[in-house]
Amino acid sequence: MDFAGIELDLKQPQVMGVVNVTPDSFSDGGTLYADHGLSIAAAVDRAAKMVAEGAAILDVGGESTRPGADTVLVEEELSRVVPVIEALRARFEVVVSIDTSTPQVISAAAAAGAGLINDVRALQRQGALQAAADSGLPVCLMHIQGEPKTMQQEPHYDDLMGEIGDYFEARIAACNAVGIAKEKLILDPGFGFGKTLRHNLQLLNNISQLKKFNLPLLVGMSRKSMIGHTLNKPVDQRVFGGLAAAVMAYERGATIVRTHDVGATIDALQMASAVINNA
Repeated sequence: MDFAGIELDLKQPQVMGVVNVTPDSFSDGGTLYADHGLSIAAAVDRAAKMVAEGAAILDVGGESTRPGADTVLVEEELSRVVPVIEALRARFEVVVSIDTSTPQVISAAAAAGAGLINDVRALQRQGALQAAADSGLPVCLMHIQGEPKTMQQEPHYDDLMGEIGDYFEARIAACNAVGIAKEKLILDPGFGFGKTLRHNLQLLNNISQLKKFNLPLLVGMSRKSMIGHTLNKPVDQRVFGGLAAAVMAYERGATIVRTHDVGATIDALQMASAVINNA
């Protein structure tokens, strides 16, 4: 797939490093902030470490989507992400992804050099579909039940995999209707987004069912509560659980893994790939 001039083989495992430029993300919120506000230099330094460890994609987000998170004003989100995207593209020859649902941010990020739109709301905000189509960029469509602020308030499914599949069918059709070709789409089943622990574990076990769409699958489980609740570990002690989840997702068909722990995840995926492809 072509990401604004950078091609990646999505039949092979690829790792997406998380660069949160928010003060309130669940895992690393505020760590890129100094007394005077967001430090672009700190963001670049964190990205440099991820690139050195082998990250193929850097995912920049300026609006926290943790459970209960408040919406960020457009101007604030733009001020957080655009300078960081410009700095990363100036220094690194990797794909920079914009983690946003906001049409103005989609357009500005594309102009700043982003190569992928990664939207937890799957382009459902007013104007997002057209902004994505106008950008010409690939899009990752994520499944979510509800909105981030309320999504973990008793999520319910009668048929988890069937309902996720129906959601993707509808969002793919909506993209096609505005001229976004299916070949430009990536699917993310949305671990932790409107799902209980049981839902998340069931989803991971059955993620291979989503291969029916013949589209690349992206997963993001790094440090999430599904690992914390299963292992009874705080956020900073969930690396090993995240590696196990990443390998299981890859075995079941996912080829892009979004993570805070790039080096360890690459080692785990390379080992799994060696076994799978030489069996």
